[in-house]
Amino acid sequence: MFSMTPIAGALALFICAGALAGESKPANKSVSLLQQAEGLPAEFHEFFFDVPLAVRVEVDRQFLGEAMILLTRDERVTLINFTDTRNSDLSSSERDEWAAFMTQGAALGACNSGCPRQLQSVHYSLEDSMVSLVTANAERDPQARLFHDQPEGGSHGMIVRNQLNVSGGQQQNIAGRYGVEAAASLGNWTNTFNAQLSRMSGMDTGIKHAVHELHTQRELEGRFIRAGYFTPSAQGLTRSVRTIGRGPDTVMGLMYGSSDSLAIDNANPSLYPITVTANRQAMVEIYRNGVLINSQQVASGLQTLDTRPLPGGIYEVEVRLVEDGQVITTTSELIYKPNNWRNPENRWRYNLFAGRESKLLSNWQERDDGDLTAGAAFNFLLHPRVVLGLSARQVKEQMQLGTSADWTVGEKTSLYTSLSQTKGEGTGMEVQGVHRYNGGSVVLRHQRSWLDTRNTYEVLPDGTHIRQRNTYNGQTSNTSLSVNQRLNSKSSLSAQVSQSQGYNEGLGIDLSWTRNAQLFGNSADWRVAVFDRPGTVGTADQRNRGIDISLRMALGSDGHQVTGSVGQRTSRDGGRDPNASVTYRRDLKDHVLQSVSATVSRDVYGTGQAGTADFKTDQVSGSMHAQRSSYNGQISGGLNLDSTLAVSGKKLVLSSQVSTGEAGMIVDVESDLDDIELRADDFAGTHATLRPGRNFIPVSAYKNGTVNFDFKGTDVPAAAIQPARTTYHLNKGGVDYRQVRILKTVTVMGRLLDASGKPLKGHHVINHASRGVSEVDGFFSMELSENSPTLEVRHDSQLLCQFRLDPASQRRENDVLMVGDLRCHPDTLAEAAYKSEKAS
Repeated sequence: MFSMTPIAGALALFICAGALAGESKPANKSVSLLQQAEGLPAEFHEFFFDVPLAVRVEVDRQFLGEAMILLTRDERVTLINFTDTRNSDLSSSERDEWAAFMTQGAALGACNSGCPRQLQSVHYSLEDSMVSLVTANAERDPQARLFHDQPEGGSHGMIVRNQLNVSGGQQQNIAGRYGVEAAASLGNWTNTFNAQLSRMSGMDTGIKHAVHELHTQRELEGRFIRAGYFTPSAQGLTRSVRTIGRGPDTVMGLMYGSSDSLAIDNANPSLYPITVTANRQAMVEIYRNGVLINSQQVASGLQTLDTRPLPGGIYEVEVRLVEDGQVITTTSELIYKPNNWRNPENRWRYNLFAGRESKLLSNWQERDDGDLTAGAAFNFLLHPRVVLGLSARQVKEQMQLGTSADWTVGEKTSLYTSLSQTKGEGTGMEVQGVHRYNGGSVVLRHQRSWLDTRNTYEVLPDGTHIRQRNTYNGQTSNTSLSVNQRLNSKSSLSAQVSQSQGYNEGLGIDLSWTRNAQLFGNSADWRVAVFDRPGTVGTADQRNRGIDISLRMALGSDGHQVTGSVGQRTSRDGGRDPNASVTYRRDLKDHVLQSVSATVSRDVYGTGQAGTADFKTDQVSGSMHAQRSSYNGQISGGLNLDSTLAVSGKKLVLSSQVSTGEAGMIVDVESDLDDIELRADDFAGTHATLRPGRNFIPVSAYKNGTVNFDFKGTDVPAAAIQPARTTYHLNKGGVDYRQVRILKTVTVMGRLLDASGKPLKGHHVINHASRGVSEVDGFFSMELSENSPTLEVRHDSQLLCQFRLDPASQRRENDVLMVGDLRCHPDTLAEAAYKSEKAS
């Protein structure tokens, strides 16, 4: 806090400076601080030196921030703090580096030692009230960098994600899985480990164990290299080409290919523009997966939206035109900003691998190890709208070939085709067309292949192997046509027609209508669905025909929700099965249980019950569920647990915060306040809640990042957070360690005097919680830690005196402590200072 004294002085100073500038030639950049001050009237000098001044700070003519500074007669500028940096394009890490340099006091003129970021000189302009920092890059045109720099010297740490899944019930074998995924950073290399233990619920109830990943990988600019034991999945390709037949599950060997891990997502526009037509001045809101990602104002008439701030990638967004607070139109649009080809001169992307098939520490496969395997996959940018793909790999003396074409026909239409062939197994093909229009989309898909799945496994994204239950040997095909049509802003219609041969035979039809409405003053969703699908084992091979009508309604705004449905379907024995169900759900806040739900259902066989609960503690998160079957009355259930172990040096933490698998930060929070929560926000988009004790924050790898710490909620206590912000730069798997203190504070106001009673101006008053600067009349105000109520007074980096205050004995108004006059001399102690003040 600063009083109006320096502000009034600064205003007078600017007026005077403007008058002087009008009478003389413009100030030369080489004019010293004392020379600039010579033109001021003598009575303004005390408002110029050793008092807080508001200035603008620039680096190579780029705005760094608005700040408060001190100027001294020895030609030095000292930063007090930045007051506004919202319009700066420079990174937080760069700002922190300049702030650290200027806080210590920077000499005006040429920089001769301790110069950060190739600093050449520092200049203050009285006329512009601006501090200019000039570096060696001042006259160079800034060029857009394509890749992030890797952490200097690399990083260290390890992140281990643990998952446990258990399910079973009456007359069922218990099935379970424990999976571990670990990423460890050692310098600029990332070491990966992925393994699991599992037990199936069918006839094969033995314990299965397997290691899927045990390798090291180094990211380079646009490329990566991998060595060790790995699953040769595609990386860095726009489209991975599908092939027929079994691929090598795990390989002991080498892999090399294209990578976007270090690529910078520059602010490029979407390839295809997005336009809206507004009747008047309006606002456009852009949503992705229901989350607002951007908003911007538009004038009346046909307008093109600015898509440069939107994230890279190819994805669909919902664009809402809002006029006078009312949504006028809602359209679905495609953002086409492919991350992979920001540089059209680099038209090739590729993956190469070679090695021997291996089953290290695995008892999944009965076949022997040792078969040589190799493969290559390529993407070629034929045209900004056409990407071609080619894949070839040798697996057990079988050559698997595949090719594909991804063609963006127009702004709203795309076509994807692929063709694959494997010696001795057959040919597979796929065609998929997507057309989007205002209010809806049409998707046509056709797949045909010859399969032999009698001795194959399905590999889930997390590495889990599941033996195929419905084996098949022969030709399969599937053709489907899907239409999604928005009828108005509150209702939509979806339809799908499919024809299958192979696993399932026959024609299937699904039709549904949804509507958002208000019911009894609460938001509600209606859904009506009719269906006619091919028969399965679950319907005694009879066609599954039926209708389902459901209503989901929120009960108030505190997390209560109820869902009800009625309908008819085909029963397990092929007859009619009228059914109904009611579900109640409650979302909880500030509780171990995150949500609970209970369902009661009724069908032709009887009454069934089900319940679920999601929970989260500091160490583990998960869900559990249980149900009683209406068919046979048997009870079954399951449990899912997820936890992350992070290690940084000798520090480790077990956290329920789900790791992104990239990097992280261990944060120890020490607090003077009980039951306090902090919010940690990473500019990359992640956030976490911190409590006193040890915490974990997932952060992004490879690029410089900043985490801001602030109090959670709107009821902010009288406390200070130190530090309020921290930066990081980590390799994948790296973990940093930080300490954050929450100090209970009180605002202290007083006046600083010398031994003879004269006011001391421009002196730094420092406490654990904050720091302040005394003004012309010696007055100062700042935040003071109640647990450490000490003050240090410094001038020109020299410690002049110290005080230890006693908040209990001072006059206090709410959270403001009035300490009166403090006399500063080398022998000052708190008690002596107060006694002398009372005596005087």
